[in-house]
Amino acid sequence: MAHLGLDRTTNAPVVILREKDGARMVPIWIGPAEASAIAMELQGFKPPRPMTHDLLRQVLTGLGAELRRVVVTAVKGNTYFAELHLRRGEEVLQVDARPSDGIALAVRTHSPIFTSDDLLAADGGGPSGPAPEQRLDADQLKRYLETLDPEDFGKFEP
Repeated sequence: MAHLGLDRTTNAPVVILREKDGARMVPIWIGPAEASAIAMELQGFKPPRPMTHDLLRQVLTGLGAELRRVVVTAVKGNTYFAELHLRRGEEVLQVDARPSDGIALAVRTHSPIFTSDDLLAADGGGPSGPAPEQRLDADQLKRYLETLDPEDFGKFEP
């Protein structure tokens, strides 16, 4: 994950996933609750009671499973899709998930986050991205994203 911030045009939280050894990226607009869950973990804040993603981490551990990776698999319309790749002994499972939930769990388990080359090269807004009348066409969005600096986004505070 490259950055968690607020899109100043919509005030919506956005996660920018950036290629590990490259410049390609994919923005995923997420809900405020998921953004808070990600931000709190990144800032080391420990709530007095487990939050949903903490509970899921504990359930996985209790079942003897581990999160091997989160994979953002597709975008259809304005909705992103992801999978949790779990391992329990010799058994490997893939579980459908929202990318924001997968990312929140990945930061808690220090698991890698992947996306396909197609998505890194894709030009599209996220499910809660700019309103349709504010959307850029694919070429405009690509040029915009290539010039973005993380400082262009407000810092998200839970």
